[in-house]
Amino acid sequence: MASLSSGNSAIRHAFVQTLGKVRAAAGRLGGYGVFWLKALRQPTIDLTLRTHAGLITRIVETPGLSLSEAELGELVAQLRVVAARTLPEENLAYGIFSGDRERLARAIVTLISEEATGRPIAFNALSVMDVELDGEPVEVTHLGLVMVDPDERGRGLSWVLYGLTALVLFARDGLRQKWVSNVTQVPSVVGMVSQTFSDVFPSPHPDARRSFAHLQLARGIMARHRAVFGVGAEAGFEEAGFIITNAYTGGSDGLKKTFEAAPKHRDEQYNSFCARELDYERGDDVLQIGRIDLAGARRYLLSEVPSGSLPALLATGAALALQRLVLPAVHWLDDTRPFGILRPRVPRNGNSP
Repeated sequence: MASLSSGNSAIRHAFVQTLGKVRAAAGRLGGYGVFWLKALRQPTIDLTLRTHAGLITRIVETPGLSLSEAELGELVAQLRVVAARTLPEENLAYGIFSGDRERLARAIVTLISEEATGRPIAFNALSVMDVELDGEPVEVTHLGLVMVDPDERGRGLSWVLYGLTALVLFARDGLRQKWVSNVTQVPSVVGMVSQTFSDVFPSPHPDARRSFAHLQLARGIMARHRAVFGVGAEAGFEEAGFIITNAYTGGSDGLKKTFEAAPKHRDEQYNSFCARELDYERGDDVLQIGRIDLAGARRYLLSEVPSGSLPALLATGAALALQRLVLPAVHWLDDTRPFGILRPRVPRNGNSP
C-alpha cells in the first residue's frame, strides 16, 4: 500500500511540474505575442521584453526623435554606464555617446538591464544609413556598437544583442529583405555576421562574392557615413577586400584591439580570416555587407535563439508558412511598394505616373 501511495504521489508531482512548465511556456508565448503585435503596429518602436530570467530588454527606435530631453539623457547615461564598465580607461566621443539628437534620430538602441535594480548591463546601438543602389535610395541598417559588462559575459546575451532588433525591423517591414552592414576587427563578430545574415561579403565562406550591389553600398557608406562607426576621413578603404585601413582615428580610438585581445570565434576559419586580412598594429577593420531575408531569419531562429524557446519554434513555423504560401501574395497585392520589376502605383513623391 505504501508503494502505491508513493507511486501516486510521484505521478501527482510530475503532473504539477508539467503543468507548471506548460503555464510558464504559455506566459512566455503571451509575452512574445504582445511584443510582436506592438512591434508591427508602432510607427516607432519602444518595446520592453523579458528575454532572460531576471533581465529585461528594451528596444528604442529613433530615440533622438521619440524621447523627451530627460528621457534621452537617461538613456544615454545608461549606455555610458555599460561603456565605463567595458572600457574604464577610455572616453568614447562618437555616435550615440555624444548625446547629439541628430545622430540619435537615426539610431535603434537595444538595452539589456537587470529587472530588479534597473542596472544596465549590455547594449547594441544600430544606425540607419541612407545610401544609393542602382540610382535609387535604400536604407542600410548598420549593426553598430555592442558592449557587455565584463561581469555579465557568458549569460547567452548575444542572440538578443546581435539579431533580435534586426529581426523585429525585418518583420515590421513586411518581411522584405533589408541590407545590413558591420564594421569590426573582432573575429567572433565577423563569424556571427557571416553565419546569421545572407549574401555577406567579405567572409571566409567559399561562396562569398563581391557583387556590384555590395560595391555600390560600400562606396556610399564610406563616402557619407564614416561618423556612424567612428572612422576618420584619413582612413583608407581597400575595395578589393572591403578593408578599412587605419580605422581608429575618428573617435573610436578606445576600441582598437590587438589580435590576441580580440574575442575569438569557436570556428577557427573566422580567426584565421581576420589574422590574414587585417593589420592589427595599423588598426584595420573589415566592412561587411549582407542582407537579412527570410532564409537568414530562419537561420537566426534555429541557431541563435535558445532551442527550448517555444515562441522561437512557433516563429520558425510561421516564417516557413509565410515563405511558401502567404508572403508572395501579400507583396503582390501591395501597390504602394516595389516588388521585383513591378513599381508602385503611386510613386513615393505622391505624384501620379
